[in-house]
Amino acid sequence: MFAERTGDGYFLDVDWNRSALAQYGLSIEDAQNALSTAVGGDNVSTMIQGRARYPVNVRYMRDFRSDLDTLARVQISTTDKQIPLSEVATISTRNGPAMIRDENGMLTGYVFVDVVDRAIGDYVEQAQREVRNQLSLPPGYSILWSGQYESAVRVRQSLMLVVPVTFAIIVFLLYCNTRSLAKTAIVMLAVPFSAVGALWMVYALGYNLSIAVWLGIIALLGIDAETGVFMLLYLDLAYEKALRETKPLTRCRLYEAIVEGAATRLRPKLMTVATMSIGLVPILWSSGAGSEIMKRIAAPMVGGIVTSLLLELLVYPPVYALWRERALQQSPAQLEEEVIAVEGRGFGDAEPSVLRGLTPQGS
Repeated sequence: MFAERTGDGYFLDVDWNRSALAQYGLSIEDAQNALSTAVGGDNVSTMIQGRARYPVNVRYMRDFRSDLDTLARVQISTTDKQIPLSEVATISTRNGPAMIRDENGMLTGYVFVDVVDRAIGDYVEQAQREVRNQLSLPPGYSILWSGQYESAVRVRQSLMLVVPVTFAIIVFLLYCNTRSLAKTAIVMLAVPFSAVGALWMVYALGYNLSIAVWLGIIALLGIDAETGVFMLLYLDLAYEKALRETKPLTRCRLYEAIVEGAATRLRPKLMTVATMSIGLVPILWSSGAGSEIMKRIAAPMVGGIVTSLLLELLVYPPVYALWRERALQQSPAQLEEEVIAVEGRGFGDAEPSVLRGLTPQGS
């Protein structure tokens, strides 16, 4: 951290006496021109040597303008005589800003801060608390946090609108495709599944939740919807096949159909994840211009795809089974037939939790 030196300029201050100037018939412009010509000089000609140009400047020699006493004797011409500068002005020196900066019409001084291995937002929040508790500003002074933090705040406000709108558009498109709120909700289960892996990957790589990370998460939403729709499609196809082949559809047959649909989806799912990983994982080891941003975009996508693969294969089928099972209006006689079918097909070694769900009494 370092503060800009705002008061290291050394200036000559001339305070004109307007009453004295009026007595000699001089205007402020006449007096200013006489002083600027004597001290700063005036270009009266230009010397030409080939392509070079050298201005010819006329002004007092250094001995006549090196201190306040000699400057006070600078002559100013009036209509009938010349008068010294000291008769019409007060000369002094003072310190001031070497460069005048302004923001929103107010004079500004900068304090520059480089933040390393820490989120800019967290640093600014702590710095704001310290400034409020330990710094008392004079009247007319204010503090504004700018730079990358200001840009991050603007983008954060945009993301608060973009992320919900993106999520709503995905939900709307899914509903238009499935025409079912239940199916849409099942597909959107992929969002928390992938969010787990995305956050784990970001944490493992030591990245902050920057704008690039949020862009990767937004891109991950679209991938989640795509893979979720495919999983639901395979489960629906297996369920419809079971409806055509088994009438009435029993709970046992429903489970078999769901397992069959999930197993059929396994190979396409693995191919999809492998293809995306082959394209994204090399970015995590990339270097060069733009690699830091691309790494933060790819990291949540890689982690989200992996956990989405596992959780979709493990959680989607049971959730789908619960939803379809509620639609089965089975009579006790059908349930008895189902228990006999389970015993006849060699399900004696099945999990107790499965058999509990197949008996009418639930035992």
